[in-house]
Amino acid sequence: MGRSSWKGPFVDSSIFKMSEGKQGGLKIWSRNSVIPEFLLGKNVLVHNGKDFKSVVVTREKIGFKFGEFSFTRK
Repeated sequence: MGRSSWKGPFVDSSIFKMSEGKQGGLKIWSRNSVIPEFLLGKNVLVHNGKDFKSVVVTREKIGFKFGEFSFTRK
């Protein structure tokens, strides 16, 4: 069962706070958050459990989750 449509997509509140002040790579630990539209064209660092993997947000990636682009296995 998925998330209710009236709630909208899940975006962790820390992503909103960090996006305002940071100019460099934005570090994201919340892999289950949906990629919001305001990160379009930015470079984010997604945690895969051991280290951070660099992900460039493109138009095609908006709406997917951060964890889908940061693999945890070799």
